[in-house]
Amino acid sequence: MIHGLRYLWVVLFFVAFNSAAKDDYGPLQVYSQSPFQTNSLTPQLRSGFSNDPDTQEFYLSGTAASIWANAGNYELDYYQNQISTGWKWQFEQDWQLALSYRWNYAGNNHLDGPTRWFHDLIGIDQNGREEVDDHRFIISIPDYDVNLEDFRGRTLSNAYTAYLQYQLYSSEHHAWSVGGSLYYNDINKGIFASSRFEQALQVNYGYQRGKHQADISAGYTSRRNQEAYQNFPLKKSVLSVSAGYRYKIAEQHTLIGEMSVYEGVSEGKDEFSKVSTEFTAGYRYTMESSALEISATENLFNADNSTDIAFTLGYRYRF
Repeated sequence: MIHGLRYLWVVLFFVAFNSAAKDDYGPLQVYSQSPFQTNSLTPQLRSGFSNDPDTQEFYLSGTAASIWANAGNYELDYYQNQISTGWKWQFEQDWQLALSYRWNYAGNNHLDGPTRWFHDLIGIDQNGREEVDDHRFIISIPDYDVNLEDFRGRTLSNAYTAYLQYQLYSSEHHAWSVGGSLYYNDINKGIFASSRFEQALQVNYGYQRGKHQADISAGYTSRRNQEAYQNFPLKKSVLSVSAGYRYKIAEQHTLIGEMSVYEGVSEGKDEFSKVSTEFTAGYRYTMESSALEISATENLFNADNSTDIAFTLGYRYRF
């Protein structure tokens, strides 16, 4: 199978014809999948470039993720699924508005087996996953009196986000923009009950030349409600930085790699107080007025505070 995958990539590169047309959809439409970051406001990687005036975009995506974190003094083992939809409007030359809704819920997506297979394939340690039963739903953090089990089917977060962006500078190859987000998560009952506002500021840089495009975003998030899972203490503010690279291999085909680094969210001295790092590899197929995206997100460096693996399928439509 490995030889087959290598052959597929070779074919994709050699059949690509010489087109330097701009892929103006920007970074992948994905969200952080680390357990605490995905259920709160986490700035997304965005392009420093604006769209053409009066351009509107609608998107819909679905994500299936497997959460596994086991550091001895706590255990997280469950599946997380995410349905996300949103709308973006470049209503002036320099101003852009985006609205989104994101629903995270715990549902059995049967990723335990494929996750172990994938880790074996690329030589990543299983970190104890092979020693427990499949398809569990457990969040156990005894130090903070958090012990949740059998929560399959429960909503983890129910979030609305508004984002407003202003174009600071733009040229043929470089662009800078700055944006602010307002986030509201509302779950009115159950073990994950929460109602809170969070805010974020971010600055975005974009670079493009021919078939090559790159993006960098740095963000700052603040919150008032500093508890998750009833008793787990969250930091009042956190920083994040993301970077991505896109290569247009043909008129309709783009390969994408993105990496995000998130400051630890915990106020305590545990693994969740350490940096969480995610890498996303994706592919975009661009049509006349829409695009289809598929991507996989894997944790890097610290397996005990981030998602094992997540797969996202998304559709974007331009008006």
